[in-house]
Amino acid sequence: MNDIRFVVSPRIMGEEKFFGPGIATLLHRVEEYRSIRQATASMGMAYSKAWNIIRRAERELGFSLLNTTTGGREGGGASLTEEGRTFLRQYDRFCALVNEHARTDFETAFGRPPASGPAATKGDPSEEDLDPDPVS
Repeated sequence: MNDIRFVVSPRIMGEEKFFGPGIATLLHRVEEYRSIRQATASMGMAYSKAWNIIRRAERELGFSLLNTTTGGREGGGASLTEEGRTFLRQYDRFCALVNEHARTDFETAFGRPPASGPAATKGDPSEEDLDPDPVS
Protein backbone atom coordinates (compact mmCIF):
# COMPACT_ATOMS: atom_id res chain seq x y z
CA MET A 1 0.00 0.00 0.00
CA ASN A 2 1.29 3.45 -0.92
CA ASP A 3 1.70 6.22 1.63
CA ILE A 4 -1.74 7.36 2.65
CA ARG A 5 -2.85 10.31 4.73
CA PHE A 6 -6.04 11.71 6.14
CA VAL A 7 -7.46 15.21 6.14
CA VAL A 8 -9.74 16.41 8.90
CA SER A 9 -11.45 19.74 8.36
CA PRO A 10 -13.82 20.61 11.25
CA ARG A 11 -16.74 22.98 10.64
CA ILE A 12 -18.73 24.68 13.39
CA MET A 13 -22.46 24.80 12.70
CA GLY A 14 -25.32 26.89 14.02
CA GLU A 15 -28.35 27.48 11.83
CA GLU A 16 -25.82 27.10 9.01
CA LYS A 17 -22.09 26.41 8.60
CA PHE A 18 -20.29 29.48 9.88
CA PHE A 19 -16.79 28.62 11.03
CA GLY A 20 -14.14 26.38 9.55
CA PRO A 21 -10.58 26.43 8.24
CA GLY A 22 -11.24 29.27 5.80
CA ILE A 23 -12.38 31.86 8.30
CA ALA A 24 -9.83 30.62 10.84
CA THR A 25 -7.06 31.27 8.32
CA LEU A 26 -8.56 34.67 7.53
CA LEU A 27 -8.61 35.66 11.21
CA HIS A 28 -5.04 34.43 11.76
CA ARG A 29 -3.95 36.57 8.81
CA VAL A 30 -5.83 39.58 10.19
CA GLU A 31 -3.85 39.07 13.40
CA GLU A 32 -0.63 38.87 11.38
CA TYR A 33 -1.23 41.82 9.03
CA ARG A 34 -3.57 43.88 11.24
CA SER A 35 -5.52 44.55 8.05
CA ILE A 36 -8.48 42.80 6.45
CA ARG A 37 -7.43 43.97 3.01
CA GLN A 38 -3.90 42.57 3.38
CA ALA A 39 -5.24 39.35 4.90
CA THR A 40 -7.61 38.80 1.97
CA ALA A 41 -4.92 39.68 -0.57
CA SER A 42 -2.57 37.10 0.98
CA MET A 43 -5.29 34.47 0.52
CA GLY A 44 -6.45 35.53 -2.94
CA MET A 45 -9.91 36.25 -1.51
CA ALA A 46 -12.20 39.10 -2.44
CA TYR A 47 -12.51 41.71 0.30
CA SER A 48 -16.32 41.66 0.03
CA LYS A 49 -16.38 37.88 0.38
CA ALA A 50 -14.31 38.11 3.56
CA TRP A 51 -16.79 40.54 5.06
CA ASN A 52 -19.70 38.24 4.16
CA ILE A 53 -17.97 35.32 5.88
CA ILE A 54 -17.10 37.41 8.95
CA ARG A 55 -20.64 38.83 9.25
CA ARG A 56 -22.19 35.36 9.01
CA ALA A 57 -19.94 34.06 11.79
CA GLU A 58 -20.65 37.10 13.96
CA ARG A 59 -24.42 36.59 13.54
CA GLU A 60 -24.16 32.93 14.54
CA LEU A 61 -21.81 33.61 17.47
CA GLY A 62 -23.63 36.67 18.77
CA PHE A 63 -20.49 38.76 19.14
CA SER A 64 -18.03 40.74 17.00
CA LEU A 65 -14.88 39.01 15.83
CA LEU A 66 -13.07 42.17 14.73
CA ASN A 67 -12.32 45.69 15.82
CA THR A 68 -11.77 47.94 12.81
CA THR A 69 -10.62 51.48 12.25
CA THR A 70 -11.22 53.43 9.06
CA GLY A 71 -8.31 54.62 6.95
CA GLY A 72 -7.03 58.15 6.80
CA ARG A 73 -3.71 59.77 7.55
CA GLU A 74 -2.95 57.13 10.18
CA GLY A 75 -4.29 54.34 7.96
CA GLY A 76 -6.98 51.87 8.89
CA GLY A 77 -6.58 48.55 10.54
CA ALA A 78 -8.21 45.55 12.11
CA SER A 79 -7.64 43.36 15.13
CA LEU A 80 -9.50 40.53 16.77
CA THR A 81 -11.82 41.37 19.63
CA GLU A 82 -11.08 39.58 22.89
CA GLU A 83 -14.06 37.27 22.24
CA GLY A 84 -12.87 36.69 18.67
CA ARG A 85 -9.35 35.86 19.82
CA THR A 86 -10.68 33.46 22.47
CA PHE A 87 -13.02 31.71 20.00
CA LEU A 88 -10.22 31.35 17.42
CA ARG A 89 -7.92 29.81 20.05
CA GLN A 90 -10.70 27.43 21.11
CA TYR A 91 -11.29 26.41 17.49
CA ASP A 92 -7.55 25.86 16.95
CA ARG A 93 -7.40 23.69 20.08
CA PHE A 94 -10.48 21.75 18.97
CA CYS A 95 -8.85 21.08 15.57
CA ALA A 96 -5.65 19.89 17.27
CA LEU A 97 -7.63 17.51 19.49
CA VAL A 98 -9.66 16.19 16.55
CA ASN A 99 -6.46 15.56 14.58
CA GLU A 100 -4.82 13.79 17.55
CA HIS A 101 -7.82 11.47 17.87
CA ALA A 102 -8.06 10.97 14.11
CA ARG A 103 -4.40 9.94 13.97
CA THR A 104 -4.99 7.33 16.67
CA ASP A 105 -8.14 6.11 14.93
CA PHE A 106 -6.28 5.98 11.60
CA GLU A 107 -3.62 3.76 13.16
CA THR A 108 -6.31 1.50 14.64
CA ALA A 109 -8.19 1.25 11.35
CA PHE A 110 -5.21 0.83 9.02
CA GLY A 111 -2.68 -0.79 11.35
CA ARG A 112 -0.05 1.88 10.72
CA PRO A 113 0.41 5.61 11.17
CA PRO A 114 -0.55 7.96 8.35
CA ALA A 115 2.18 9.26 6.09
CA SER A 116 3.61 12.51 7.35
CA GLY A 117 3.45 15.67 5.34
CA PRO A 118 1.23 18.63 4.69
CA ALA A 119 -1.77 16.54 3.62
CA ALA A 120 -2.07 14.89 7.05
CA THR A 121 -3.67 18.04 8.48
CA LYS A 122 -5.63 20.85 6.95
CA GLY A 123 -3.39 23.69 5.80
CA ASP A 124 -4.45 26.68 3.75
CA PRO A 125 -8.12 26.52 2.95
CA SER A 126 -9.39 25.43 -0.41
CA GLU A 127 -11.94 27.58 -2.21
CA GLU A 128 -14.62 25.21 -0.84
CA ASP A 129 -13.52 26.08 2.71
CA LEU A 130 -13.92 29.78 1.99
CA ASP A 131 -17.34 29.60 0.36
CA PRO A 132 -19.94 30.61 2.94
CA ASP A 133 -22.87 29.07 1.07
CA PRO A 134 -22.47 25.29 0.67
CA VAL A 135 -22.35 23.11 3.73
CA SER A 136 -19.59 20.59 3.24
